[in-house]
Amino acid sequence: MNNHLNFYIDGKWVAPVVPAKLPVIDPSNEEAYTEISIGSKADVDKAVAAARAAFDSFSRTSHAERLALLKRMLAAYNDRYEDIAQAVSQEMGAPIGWARGAQAWAGQAHFEATIKAFETYEFSHQRGSTMVVKEPIGVCALITPWNWPLNQIVCKVAPAIAAGCTVVLKPSEIAPISGIIFAEAMDAAGVPRGVFNLVNGTGPDVGQVMAGHPDVDMVSFTGSTRAGIIVAKTAADTVKRVAQELGGKSANIILPDAEFATAVTKGVEGCFGNSGQSCDAPTRMLVPAARHDEALAIAKVAAEAHKVGNPHGEGTVLGPVVSQIQYDKIQRLIEAGISEGATLVTGGPGRPEGLNRGYYVRPTVFGHVSPDMTIAREEIFGPVLSVISYKDEEDAVRIANDTVYGLAAYVQSRDIGHARDVASRLRAGQVSINYPDWDTFAPFGGYKQSGNGREYADWGIHDFIEIKGIVGYGV
Repeated sequence: MNNHLNFYIDGKWVAPVVPAKLPVIDPSNEEAYTEISIGSKADVDKAVAAARAAFDSFSRTSHAERLALLKRMLAAYNDRYEDIAQAVSQEMGAPIGWARGAQAWAGQAHFEATIKAFETYEFSHQRGSTMVVKEPIGVCALITPWNWPLNQIVCKVAPAIAAGCTVVLKPSEIAPISGIIFAEAMDAAGVPRGVFNLVNGTGPDVGQVMAGHPDVDMVSFTGSTRAGIIVAKTAADTVKRVAQELGGKSANIILPDAEFATAVTKGVEGCFGNSGQSCDAPTRMLVPAARHDEALAIAKVAAEAHKVGNPHGEGTVLGPVVSQIQYDKIQRLIEAGISEGATLVTGGPGRPEGLNRGYYVRPTVFGHVSPDMTIAREEIFGPVLSVISYKDEEDAVRIANDTVYGLAAYVQSRDIGHARDVASRLRAGQVSINYPDWDTFAPFGGYKQSGNGREYADWGIHDFIEIKGIVGYGV
């Protein structure tokens, strides 16, 4: 017996108020393998009411009580780790090794980072005769995407609960099963009634209702910039806080002194990871003009080493993209790259050879891409890399910053001081130098149309906090 057709509200698994179902598609074969219930305003009202009722008591729990709860949540998550990985593999088409080692791991890592940050987190400090107090903001609506489901669920749920907030979670309806298993784990952890709630559904019918709900104090949203604008406009009527992590078109500047073969190869791998479905993927590779053709030769070899196939197949590196909609969008943009005159180095339209079912995309590299081409400006969200020439460092920085996005950027150089200087000039919320390991304690979020607010560890906790000054508190 599973809970695919239920919601988790007020500590119980419940059926939707108005029965409605949505098939969940396995992208590796394009077939529905289960169904979920999709909610309505009535379900959102029930979940928000439960969260509101729980807030008064939960917001007054001690630091020690919430720390103990977070540790129980992590233990319960770990108990379901393999179930979560298998769910992600099926709902997203992620290769099972990637589902275990990256997708499920990300949720675990964010729990651990939040717990470590929370252990020393200070909720008050005195400034002169004023006591500055950090208090939970209230009932939080958490809207998460399909591409990194556990990453985004945990890096919202864990800090919100650490802060003393209560939450209503809407996972993506495209990849919802891992979210249901997560809710089962939270139930097993003994999260108090009403503190954590889950309602599945579509953006218009559930997400927007949550964003506009008068009893919701904050919305934390991860998704496309288009959807984020809708969420922000909907939330504006009730003047609630909105934290958003949105789209990206990240530049990867390979400076002339970089270890070129390594830098290009790792850049391809970074772009193609998760089948290219990462908002911070380094999709624009900027290389010195004199070495453009050399970069294309290296990128071609690196791209063609990415075996595309069944998520449980031997040696599979890339699975399918998540849906027909994503597949069609990627195909349209690949065709745009060809029609606008970019050089197709490898890959191209259609499925890889031998795959005639499933949303599989050929790993694609374009060369001689100009910054005004569609593939250099639109977020593709697939395994498609654009290689762009720059004349000098000033030109590279200009091209990198010439985008409406500002989520991430990358700099490759043997001279760390030089790389730091270039990083300081890039308009992005996170800049990575020489492909470092993922840091779940670093602030993550965007400039410009990539959003606002910051997630991960104590940065995430701060997003769910209100600041109160008690003036005349005394010395």
